[in-house]
Amino acid sequence: MMKASVSRRSMRVRRAHSAAMITLTLIAALLATLPLLLILALLLKQGAGAVNWAFFTAMPKPVGEAGGGMANAMAGTVMLIGIASLIGLPAGIGAGLYLAEHRGERVASIVRFLSDVLNGLPSIVIGIFAWQFLVRPVRHFSALAGGIALGVMMIPLVTRTTEEMVRLVPDALREAALALGFPRWRTSLTVVLRTALPGIVTGALVAVARIAGETAPLLFTAFGNQFWSTSLAQPVSALPLQIFTYAISPYDEWHVLAWAGALVLLALVLVISLLAKFATRSRFARGSD
Repeated sequence: MMKASVSRRSMRVRRAHSAAMITLTLIAALLATLPLLLILALLLKQGAGAVNWAFFTAMPKPVGEAGGGMANAMAGTVMLIGIASLIGLPAGIGAGLYLAEHRGERVASIVRFLSDVLNGLPSIVIGIFAWQFLVRPVRHFSALAGGIALGVMMIPLVTRTTEEMVRLVPDALREAALALGFPRWRTSLTVVLRTALPGIVTGALVAVARIAGETAPLLFTAFGNQFWSTSLAQPVSALPLQIFTYAISPYDEWHVLAWAGALVLLALVLVISLLAKFATRSRFARGSD
């Protein structure tokens, strides 16, 4: 009888501890998502009214004139992301594949360490580096310099993601390809890389989402441009730069556009994140079949 009473008391204590921990984890989850929800609510309140068709298609208006948009900034953002992807994705994927396939070698360990250091480097330091070697020698800012700076930021993130995804590929696939007479390089490219492709795509999208909102490197490289420009050799605008310029201005009209630009930029990051989530879900769905 006493043992049954002790057992019931022990169960009540365990249930109380379980309920308390579940509550604490729920509160932690809400606190983790609360900043994003507050930011989204503030952006919707301040900038939703200025997001219209003209915002996406019109050029910025001079000070004192109502209306205007950020068509040049959005075109510049797409161009900068494209340049960065052309530089960062091949280098990052190739480096990640090398690290995964030669994980025990000394060179791979050094590259992995340096990649982690570069991944933690402040973006403004990368901007100063790009200014010193890409802007100062030619004495003018350019879209190409901005794209290269963003591409350098992408490389370590894509490298580490690719390495982790390639490591998840079963060794049996490599051994089967090698047994069929495939050389090592062809096995890595046609078997291993193809198997890990969904995860690599996810990492690439996360890297793109990260650089989409970077401002500091662009202040030293692309600089910004109030006019329409698609030249790689000329300064170019981007959403983060336009938001920064409008936010520090003394004009209320520009402040409203800055809020709208921040809302569009957040929506762009959310869309890219959803695409990454979809790619991950597709990967696991195929793996369960």
